[in-house]
Amino acid sequence: MLNEKLKAYRIILASGSPRRQQFFKDLGLDFEIILRPVKEEYPNRLRHFEISNYLAQLKSLPFKKTLQPNDILITSDTIVWHNEQALGKPRSEQEAFNMLKSMSNKTHEVITSVCFKTMSSEKTIHDITKVTFKEFTDDEIWYYVNNFSPMDKAGAYGIQEWIGQIGVTNLEGSYFNVMGLPVHKVYQNLTDLVEK
Repeated sequence: MLNEKLKAYRIILASGSPRRQQFFKDLGLDFEIILRPVKEEYPNRLRHFEISNYLAQLKSLPFKKTLQPNDILITSDTIVWHNEQALGKPRSEQEAFNMLKSMSNKTHEVITSVCFKTMSSEKTIHDITKVTFKEFTDDEIWYYVNNFSPMDKAGAYGIQEWIGQIGVTNLEGSYFNVMGLPVHKVYQNLTDLVEK
């Protein structure tokens, strides 16, 4: 449906995340994956969704001079916001354990920002989901860290994996946003972009 409206455009998804790529396939979109490395650093003064907005926009910068008139570039970033700080991807198994331990029996926010860039426009949106975990035992956390893939995920967990299945006691907002893409908002913004 959306693909028909977008047939005059070239959709570029600048994300190596298999989950985001699958969401775009599930939307029935024809798209290309093009990756250009950026150093994912942000100013310390930024807070909350300002961080993910900044990083999503930062990821679009290497494409600035190469976009063609019919291109729509989509970049995205997800952070976990907990105890007034951003949790990105853990750099070690111990850091992954520490992140999950800090979120045990508490509520945190998952924030995903998406930047839509064309030759003539740029728009960045974000979505926030509140996730509450049960109280984890240390054994449960280590079991997850040792048997799954926390290292490539913000906040050291994937909600669709074992730890989400046994640990999430409450969710306010989009489940898919926690997986890395607020699909409902991406769909709406792509629709709006071509119906202007």
